[in-house]
Amino acid sequence: MREHLILRVIAKFLIPFILLFGLYTQLHGDFGPGGGFQAGVIFASAFILYALVFDVEIARKVAPISAVLIFVSLGLLIYAGTGLGAMIGGGNYLEYGVFGHDPAHGNHLGIFLIELGVGITVAAAVVTIFFTFAGRR
Repeated sequence: MREHLILRVIAKFLIPFILLFGLYTQLHGDFGPGGGFQAGVIFASAFILYALVFDVEIARKVAPISAVLIFVSLGLLIYAGTGLGAMIGGGNYLEYGVFGHDPAHGNHLGIFLIELGVGITVAAAVVTIFFTFAGRR
């Protein structure tokens, strides 16, 4: 797409705003529509747009598959660790109330951690799926 200058300029302009919107969706997912899954897909769409406009091989240098797989594992560990942390704190698996001095604060922190783990996992998984299919000839 080197000959499509307008498309490249618009993509460079839009990608930071897509990532910012993904961050907004992640951070405000417990207050309204959105959350980890939606934020993960939005984040992944920014990387996919970058790969489509600037070339898949360049995108693989920006997000190497080894780093993407680490993020898949990290998201899963955050999710599972939140549940295990609740059990260590004396509650049931994913019972967030034990995380704070007040159950409402603990619930807020627990939901935030769960949504963060889901967002990281979904973003990395979607990027992995795209890179897998984009590499086929």
